[in-house]
Amino acid sequence: MSIDAALLIARSGLLHTQRALSNAADNVANAGTEGYTRKRITGEAVSTAVQGNGVRSLGPMRDVDTALTNEMHKRRSARAAAELREEILSRIDQAHGDPATGEGLADQVSKLRASFVELRLDPAQVVKQQAVVLKAAQLVTERFNDLSRAVGQLRQEAHDGLVDKIAQVNATLREIGVLTRGVLERSGAGAPTADIEDKLDLAVGRLSELLEVKPIRQANGAFLLLGAGGITIPTPESGDVFSLQNSLLAPETYYGGFGTIPPVLMNGLDVTRQLVGGKIGESITLRDQTLPRYQAELDIAAVELADRFRAEGLRLFSNSTGSVPDPNLPYAGSAQVGFAGNIQVNAAVRSDVRLLRDGTETIAGTAPFTPNPVGGPAGFVTLIDRILSFSFGETASSGVSWGGFATTGLGPDGTLSSPFGSPRTIEDYVGIVTAIQTADGAAAKATLETAKQFSDGLEARFAKESKVDVDSELASLIQLQNAYAANARVMSTAQSMWSSLFDSVR
Repeated sequence: MSIDAALLIARSGLLHTQRALSNAADNVANAGTEGYTRKRITGEAVSTAVQGNGVRSLGPMRDVDTALTNEMHKRRSARAAAELREEILSRIDQAHGDPATGEGLADQVSKLRASFVELRLDPAQVVKQQAVVLKAAQLVTERFNDLSRAVGQLRQEAHDGLVDKIAQVNATLREIGVLTRGVLERSGAGAPTADIEDKLDLAVGRLSELLEVKPIRQANGAFLLLGAGGITIPTPESGDVFSLQNSLLAPETYYGGFGTIPPVLMNGLDVTRQLVGGKIGESITLRDQTLPRYQAELDIAAVELADRFRAEGLRLFSNSTGSVPDPNLPYAGSAQVGFAGNIQVNAAVRSDVRLLRDGTETIAGTAPFTPNPVGGPAGFVTLIDRILSFSFGETASSGVSWGGFATTGLGPDGTLSSPFGSPRTIEDYVGIVTAIQTADGAAAKATLETAKQFSDGLEARFAKESKVDVDSELASLIQLQNAYAANARVMSTAQSMWSSLFDSVR
């Protein structure tokens, strides 16, 4: 090997070490920068058929495990969805009240039955009649109204939040589109793309919180996004990919079929059912399944309560027009939809509390009832006995069972079902509804804790493998310092050899 070749090789080693030193300094400086991943400078040996010609530095490369990154995005999506579900269902829990203080719907219905037991001891006492109407029955209707209002408000929030999140997705997709073009341009020019790829991962991470996606990097640097629901999501640099209109929701409104809730469109095509995971997927689930089911269960409880009183001769509960929906009709499309939100103590009973004892209407059939006439017995207990035995009991009359509580065909479109069987009494049904709906909140909290553990574990693993470890960088600086000194020593030795050679020929 000639002396000048040794100089050139040593020089290439110095230049490579300088780049590596600069890269290490950049890593340390960006240790706290969001989305920044550790970069490394790799060298490639340069040689001919005869001998080595030194080292050539390659551009900074990201030290990132793509499979780990994709799994981290997936877990981040699950965590975001769990956070939204837990937030919404925790407010349902609050609306149901604290069971320890007897605020729940089931507690109020039990107190209503207890007030009739008390009234039977002295059916003519106005104070006890007022206690039933103005306290026990009123609290039942208020609890139904409050719960229905809470469900409706949260369902509206889910849709409004969905509109906002669609706008966020569009903005993020545009950002990804611009970054992807930057990768393609730099790749075409032979320039490093690591910094832009960091920004791409950061943008995809934000996107995954809204919608579960799988990014696929192609050989030419292009970026492909696959939605978990099986759709390919474009990433334009301008314009909107998705659109969703604002809408006011009511208990009877729904998406799909003849429903009036607008769809989520992707370039004009309805993809509502294909948007899975993240906050968007969970918002759709809450809006179209969970909360409509809650509303239906509350409506059925309110309708059955009102109808079971009416069937015994006392129209204690009704809507504002004095009507009670027919529980034997299919739920979807009937007057049962939304009844929990407008159930009230019947105005006729409120204005004349004696009707609690006497009754409001004649009942025909196998178990007939005739109201106590004006001037009738003050100790009339026939109606109260019917209410205690049948309205709160398992049968509509001796040996005749109630029709049961609807657990299928629920929701405004009739596609939902309750996750439990039909009980026998109104108290049992209300108790189960309260337990199931509050249990959903507890389950959502547990799911969130699990999602956090998975997500935090992957984040920690990613940080260990791909984030900057300042101690490791400082250790590598010492190695680079030694490498720099070694190459400098080669150059110094070669220079001395040149000097000796020149001196010998003078």
